[in-house]
Amino acid sequence: MTRVHAESIKRVVVRGTNWVGDSVMTVPALRALRRVLPNANITLAIRPGAKGIFSDADFIDDVLVYNRKSAVSVIPQIREWRRGNFDLALLFQNAFEAALIPFLAGVPLRLGYATESRQPLLTHPLQLPDWRSSRHEVFYYLYLVTALEQMLFGSSSICESELDASIQISEKRLAEASELLRGYGIREEDPVVAICPGSINSRAKRWPAEAYAAVADRLIESRRQVLLIGSQEEAEVSKEVVSRMRHQPIVLTGKTSLDQVTAVLATVDLIVTNDTGPAHIGAALGCPTIVIFGPTNPLTTRPFSPKAEILRHPPECAPCMLRDCPIDHRCMTAITVDEVFERSHALLKRSSFAKTVRSLCDSVA
Repeated sequence: MTRVHAESIKRVVVRGTNWVGDSVMTVPALRALRRVLPNANITLAIRPGAKGIFSDADFIDDVLVYNRKSAVSVIPQIREWRRGNFDLALLFQNAFEAALIPFLAGVPLRLGYATESRQPLLTHPLQLPDWRSSRHEVFYYLYLVTALEQMLFGSSSICESELDASIQISEKRLAEASELLRGYGIREEDPVVAICPGSINSRAKRWPAEAYAAVADRLIESRRQVLLIGSQEEAEVSKEVVSRMRHQPIVLTGKTSLDQVTAVLATVDLIVTNDTGPAHIGAALGCPTIVIFGPTNPLTTRPFSPKAEILRHPPECAPCMLRDCPIDHRCMTAITVDEVFERSHALLKRSSFAKTVRSLCDSVA
């Protein structure tokens, strides 16, 4: 790989991933990139749906939104990249188009994986690592930054450092989230549980609506406040959950932007969710999170945080990675309402104790 001098790289553009959960999994790599190029201006190019995750990020300087509505959408994006006068394009996204844009924009250094026949478009193509299916996805993105550090300095120490997958929310956004919840009747004195019963890109990843309804009812009966969250595309799933409940939760599904729901998740006491975007966001925010896994592989895609717990009873056919189960959805129905409620109850007790200890420490200080 051709050696490049770090001081020549003053402006960097990173093509981010498309899905929310994947975007969170790029955070350790973005933080590592900031350490490798501490003085460079780093722009993250992402789809509109992931922008809210990085609104308060201290490891990037700018966000460039790419709203791809059709194939011709690449033309204004190429113009934006030309105006950016970037020295380096780092591509987390694997599609051919992700390499075509910096190539046509004239970015002199273009580093990414040699996928989708795009090797000729890259100045520094990398072969897919043979360990991809056996290691967490964060290392897939981190490997690109490791390759960049080796290209610049001849060696890399990234993998020797502790990885930081955390994201932060500003005090202003936290205050706005609290105000939003008060507007829906949330009481500060009782714990709040956010439940995400949907998933946009896979019906097979959804724990049954009746199971979520039963857990939500039991949480409300034990003096916990329940929020249903999700995007507009998941509104029907939340509607089905509500229809099966005895009590009325607060429904935010389809009523909040990703900026808002990210800030909301920073204020709640627990998140219960399928393997989808809020699982990764909540864990990265440091919120206790229960993730119900079925057809997907937690070895590679579980939230990269000790705050996330996985509930999983895999049959022989799991992980199948299918978007629809062709048989009886046994990987999800094997997970019971009792065990989800009991883990929720245990984590809420632990969270309450931790809050009490912090409050006592603050009063002594």
